[in-house]
Amino acid sequence: MGEIDDAIERADREAFTKNPPKTLKGQIGFLLKQLGSAKAVALELGVTADSVNRYRRGARKHPRADVAAKIDDAVRQRWQPLVRKRRQKQAAATSGITVETRARFGYSAAVGTTDDGRFRRLTVHLPPAYAQRLFDARNTGASDQQMRTIIAEGFKDIYFQDGGNRALGISDVAINDIDYLDLDY
Repeated sequence: MGEIDDAIERADREAFTKNPPKTLKGQIGFLLKQLGSAKAVALELGVTADSVNRYRRGARKHPRADVAAKIDDAVRQRWQPLVRKRRQKQAAATSGITVETRARFGYSAAVGTTDDGRFRRLTVHLPPAYAQRLFDARNTGASDQQMRTIIAEGFKDIYFQDGGNRALGISDVAINDIDYLDLDY
């Protein structure tokens, strides 16, 4: 996963109405319900089906740190899918998406102007159309670079050109060297 996919995942987790299970038995039980069998859970986590059954029974209470992280990630990815969808649908229809980032922005501009990329810390609210494009791209398996392009287009329209009121000669805004990127919707 890339930075943008991770940011969408973090934003989705903020919408949870209930916390996911914290105990190992609870997490494994949830994964068993979601995936249907110990074999499927084992394949997802990279362990044996016997290990999954030991975790479920409580015979093994402390998995290795890497396996514990995989269990936690697998649970969080599947937790409250309807809440996630509802929140994304609202962002794509009415509320839009707020992007906060510190990254190097570069752009193409008219001759005689500076187009050197430089680090900027920006917080920009993008309209619902950009949220819809971003979620559609993620759902169709778009690369991180393709999702960066969507956000860069939004920054160009909203921030750099102020909705068509200034800097109309700027084209092809690019986001590079992302220090951090957070989304809120």
